[in-house]
Amino acid sequence: MSWQPCVGLEVHVQLSTDSKMFCACPAEFGGEPNTRCCPVCLGLPGSLPVPNQEAIEHVLRTGLALNCQVAERCRFARKNYLYPDLAKNYQISQYDEPLTQDGYIDLDVNGQPVHIRIRRAHLEEDTGKNIHLLDGCSVVDYNRSGVPLMEVVTEPDFTSADEVRVYLTELRRILRYIGVSDADMEKGQMRCEPTVNLRNLQTDEATPKTEIKNLNSIRSVYEAVRYEIARQLRALETDEPLVQETRRWDETARQTVSMRRKETADDYMYFPDPDLVPLEPSSDWVADIRASIAELPTARRRRFVEEYGLPEYDASVLTEEKAVADYFEAVAAASGDPKAASNWVMTEVLRYLNEEGVTVDRFPLSPECVAELIALTADGTLSATIAREVFARACRDGRSPRQIVEQDGLAQISDTSELAKLVDEAIAANPKAVEDFRAGKEKALGAIVGHIMRTTKGQANPQLVNDLLRQKLSAS
Repeated sequence: MSWQPCVGLEVHVQLSTDSKMFCACPAEFGGEPNTRCCPVCLGLPGSLPVPNQEAIEHVLRTGLALNCQVAERCRFARKNYLYPDLAKNYQISQYDEPLTQDGYIDLDVNGQPVHIRIRRAHLEEDTGKNIHLLDGCSVVDYNRSGVPLMEVVTEPDFTSADEVRVYLTELRRILRYIGVSDADMEKGQMRCEPTVNLRNLQTDEATPKTEIKNLNSIRSVYEAVRYEIARQLRALETDEPLVQETRRWDETARQTVSMRRKETADDYMYFPDPDLVPLEPSSDWVADIRASIAELPTARRRRFVEEYGLPEYDASVLTEEKAVADYFEAVAAASGDPKAASNWVMTEVLRYLNEEGVTVDRFPLSPECVAELIALTADGTLSATIAREVFARACRDGRSPRQIVEQDGLAQISDTSELAKLVDEAIAANPKAVEDFRAGKEKALGAIVGHIMRTTKGQANPQLVNDLLRQKLSAS
């Protein structure tokens, strides 16, 4: 194919701060409409903005995590446009002097390395929310107006929707790891606007760019980009004219729909904001922020494979959320068995979190409790089945695994004389299975083992039961 997709992304991220970007109004999600506003975020005459230092630190931290250069000096600009979601008819943003720029992120997409350049990560303020009513009228909620917003802009380095999806997943993971945003797309904390066009690899000719506005899920971005690439390729094949425009994604029709001709920077009439002084981050401040950045997810995944000997899949699941990765490492340290720790966290712990709809910081068992379960299973005190029951009881009532084993009598039965009696009873109760096993049907042994496990409510040592059964059936 002579035409190659060129996709660039603008990702808007609401930053985790207590107050808005230029005023003291709370930056919380929700609330009654227009109850979290003041003259500053509404841009009323006589009001003056004051930058939020925490928001600036969040952008610096993100830029450093994305290998960006930090500006020695930058300033805010006014981006002018006449839409009702900003009461003052302009947005305070950064234009020609961003806070951080010229970074990159390296990805693994279907086993292939992909290098994506980061053009800039800069600060601005969010807009309000337009609500369109069924009668054709629209209303505006300004609670979100002025919330600190970071824009992460890439170069047009993506050549497929798969690459876009991997990038957004990794970016969201990084933002959560470094604590700058929850990046919850359902709450509008992370929104994406891809720009798509095609470039002829032979002539370097390019089609007009199409921007797709305000996509609020990774799945929607993936599908919209994939559709738009296919739409532009079809247009080239059929000689349909393409224009530079802004489109939206129609979730019902599963296609992009034209909204308007795309604006250019000149249309916004940028100029330096006269109410805000330039920012000059000191080298000491930047160094302190750099030192505060924890191990990033890609490096942590690699370390889990190399240090703990975990499979790539396990490492990927465990490092999806920083708190879960921290919990796993605490279990691995307390138990001395990283693989067993991985198995317990990936199965029982994550299953509990999903079923209860809670995060790991609200999980009722300490890492030491899970390590205790691992030890009780390893020394033969508990079978795998009973260990899961002990886990469930510990989650319910807060007792330690050892307390549950002692108080509820759940220790594994490993006494060979007691098991021998159970084996004799099972053989007598399952003559057909005995006959089938002796006839060479290995699976028949499972019916006899199952009889014993049901009789003992899972407490019989399954390995010893298997060994005794085979001895008995081979000898008689």
